[in-house]
Amino acid sequence: MSVEDIVVVAVDGSEASKQAVRWAANTANKRGIPLRLASSYTMPQFLYAEGMVPPQELFDDLQAEALEKIDEARTIAHEMAPDIKIGHTIAEGSPIDMLLEMSKSVTMIVMGSRGLGGLSGMVMGSVSGAVVSHAQCPVVVVREDSSVNEDNKYGPVVVGVDGSEVSQRATEVAFAEASARGAELIAVHTWMDMQVQASLAGLAAAQQQWDEVEREQTELLIERIKPLAEQYPDVPVKKVITRDRPVRALAETSEGAQLLVVGSHGRGGFKGMLLGSTSRALLQSAPCPMMVVRPA
Repeated sequence: MSVEDIVVVAVDGSEASKQAVRWAANTANKRGIPLRLASSYTMPQFLYAEGMVPPQELFDDLQAEALEKIDEARTIAHEMAPDIKIGHTIAEGSPIDMLLEMSKSVTMIVMGSRGLGGLSGMVMGSVSGAVVSHAQCPVVVVREDSSVNEDNKYGPVVVGVDGSEVSQRATEVAFAEASARGAELIAVHTWMDMQVQASLAGLAAAQQQWDEVEREQTELLIERIKPLAEQYPDVPVKKVITRDRPVRALAETSEGAQLLVVGSHGRGGFKGMLLGSTSRALLQSAPCPMMVVRPA
């Protein structure tokens, strides 16, 4: 299936969804590509007796309600980027099914972190877990308090680099995002080597071993990003190597950032990032929208 260069944003009428629409419109505008608003509806069981076929009027009402949310989102998007092209999709059924199907053929999916109705409980719930874990394109989660403002509109793109294959893909996506936005890229590499820590005989030896590990980690980071830095000479790059936990390092570095990019199945600090405590912590503590990139 061919991939269409388009940004899709999930629409449910909530404040978080509206923030996601603003972020997605700004992103589509910077990339010079269209935006698609996506909403879904389901027939509530309590509206009709078991075994009965719901009357067409109920479907019409649900479709009309979804279309109202789409129209409101379109207005918000045009306020953010008056000239972007906007289309929409309204589907009956699960928002998970709709978004996963769309993920096969679009550039990225953007979701609000606290929705109503079909997208309710997005950060910790089944919708986000399913879409972030199984989407075939990058997924951006925009929290309700992650507004696009003058402080972060031109901020950097931050990426977590851990040496794994999926981290390399996340870094490629982050460079492309930084280039499209005319933004600085900050590459963050964290390390916590327990074997070194356990084998230390004294403070001087400890510092010497830590320094050696840090040199090795610095060389790893430089090696990983060098080809991409050459591919994107327009992107200024800042390297952050720190002996810290990835959640804290990435959250602190992404203060004032436009976007934080992480791979979904990394090594070391990012291992099991989607389903474990690291991902939940980052999705809730990252001070900016967060993009999750899965293996190709």
